[in-house]
Amino acid sequence: MLAPVILAASRSDKMRRFISAAPGTKQVVDRFIAGETVEQVVPIIKDATGKGLEVTLDVVGEDITTPEQATAARDAYLELIDRLKDLGLGTRAEMSIKLSMFGQALEGGHEMALANVRPVVEAAAAIGTTVTLDAEDHTTLDSMFAIHEELRKDFPQTGCVIQAYLFRTEDDARRLAAAGSRVRIVKGAYKEPASVAYQDKAEIDKAYVRILKTLMEGEGYPMIGSHDPRLIAIAQELARKAGRKLDEYEFQMLYGIRSDEHVRLAAEGHRMRVYTAYGTDWYGYFMRRLAEKPANLLFFARSILTKG
Repeated sequence: MLAPVILAASRSDKMRRFISAAPGTKQVVDRFIAGETVEQVVPIIKDATGKGLEVTLDVVGEDITTPEQATAARDAYLELIDRLKDLGLGTRAEMSIKLSMFGQALEGGHEMALANVRPVVEAAAAIGTTVTLDAEDHTTLDSMFAIHEELRKDFPQTGCVIQAYLFRTEDDARRLAAAGSRVRIVKGAYKEPASVAYQDKAEIDKAYVRILKTLMEGEGYPMIGSHDPRLIAIAQELARKAGRKLDEYEFQMLYGIRSDEHVRLAAEGHRMRVYTAYGTDWYGYFMRRLAEKPANLLFFARSILTKG
């Protein structure tokens, strides 16, 4: 399988330099990254919401090595919130945050990440929107869930992400499927060992359905992060069986992938949120998008060959 190789490359500085310099890279990156600045992404937010879609915004950048970089990441989100305030979209435009970007992996990182993320969550609440904490590799999750629990004491609308391929996630889902919770379920896009995660796609899909059933039957608000038509259909059926109305769950898909499906689901009355990433430090995010779907890798390879 190519996915583990690509995910390993996502941590390689040598591969980062090679990919960044490849002639066809920009064409493919532009497919998944909405822009480099807030000003570039604002028209995309307006376009999406004008089509009846919602967005969650991710300022990309995970390789934080100093406290100053973590502070700069916090400030980038505060700048985004200032622009969202002008748009007045409320929860139609929320934010997704990776705590690694807020210093989680540094010395004293748990406390640093909490201190940096709190003002962002507070500022988001002040303009009528919220934040979802993205899941990263399994070694970071206890810290992420603890920060999530702490933030929810003052900002109960704060969401979090769970990953179906991890063995632990079924227990996490049962704990999180409580009144007022917001939980996004995804398959998982990090290279994880067989000791903690399913490696077989069919097993991951089965786990996804079991976990989604738990969320749909719970009292929280499920957010279905998937482009898989079969899982989307299953999610709709599980929602129907659980007696959920269309505004009691939502679908989430990535910017640049299955855009026609975004519009179709919204036209059917579903809440459809587009995960929209922007910023200059795009490499790690971009490589995970390649690993998730072979067609993305083929598209990238064809672009390099065409432009080379």
